[in-house]
Amino acid sequence: MEQRITLVTLGVSDLVRAKSFYEALGWRGQEVEETVFFQAGGLALVLWDRDKLARDCGVEPGPAGGPGGPGGSGGFGGIALAHNVRSEAEVDELLDAVRRAGGRVTKPAAVNAIGFYSSAFVDPDGHAWEVAYNPGFPLAADGSVTLPDFGGLQN
Repeated sequence: MEQRITLVTLGVSDLVRAKSFYEALGWRGQEVEETVFFQAGGLALVLWDRDKLARDCGVEPGPAGGPGGPGGSGGFGGIALAHNVRSEAEVDELLDAVRRAGGRVTKPAAVNAIGFYSSAFVDPDGHAWEVAYNPGFPLAADGSVTLPDFGGLQN
């Protein structure tokens, strides 16, 4: 696994409020299908409904603000990291490495509802990761991602 985080997704309870907060800080995002994407240097910050994010990661939502992980009392911590790769085969290879290293695959690899190949896993402390091959989010040679112009897809 290359040392790279391409997206950080924050599970939020109120998308409008969260988007307004970041915009008040000077950030400019694109809202697409109830999700807000902000370019943040060579990665992206994403805002999405907290419960939907937990389900997408294959974990239980738990109460907001609770610590995550098997030993924690609150379940899902509300944050998911994403590691995008350059092919479907790389998704599968990474999942094998996760299992060998002691992680747990929480969502099997498959083409998702949006049309790209993805999976999810948790590390031994319960931190959620998505691993995905999404040709719409191409990676530069250094692994950085540049969000596309979502154009007509915006809400």
